[in-house]
Amino acid sequence: MAHGSTPIYRRPVPSAIYSRDILRLASSIPHLGRLEHPQASAEKSSPVCGSRVAVDVALDTEGRVAALGQEVRACALGQASASLMAAHAIGRTRAELEEARDSLAAYLAGKSDGPGDWPGLEVFAEARRVPARHGSILLAFDAAAEAAAQAQKSGARG
Repeated sequence: MAHGSTPIYRRPVPSAIYSRDILRLASSIPHLGRLEHPQASAEKSSPVCGSRVAVDVALDTEGRVAALGQEVRACALGQASASLMAAHAIGRTRAELEEARDSLAAYLAGKSDGPGDWPGLEVFAEARRVPARHGSILLAFDAAAEAAAQAQKSGARG
């Protein structure tokens, strides 16, 4: 750039992916805070952007999520995903969490036309075009599925 010319600012991520819906979800994350006595915990991070999500779970005797806590240190997309995961995780099984994660991953990668049955995930439609953000979007679902799997293996039924 020549001296005195106007700098050109390039946005590394299209602003369309940070829709009003994404920002609303990011500002209202349920089940924030760690559980005092979780059956299992999992922490996931994205090396691309540094986002991190830790999820604690306790399962009931049928292997369903009875309690959930999470610590979210992520970009708006990761926060929005954590919000959607937590809003619908109570009462879900390990298999349902794994299915949600796998369906969301396939949707983001363009391998399916829809994000699956988990409510609200279509909000990430614009983010499909930005593969560098997919990892952050998947963090909460990855951590929840892993924590539920660990809790199930440690003695919970289901």
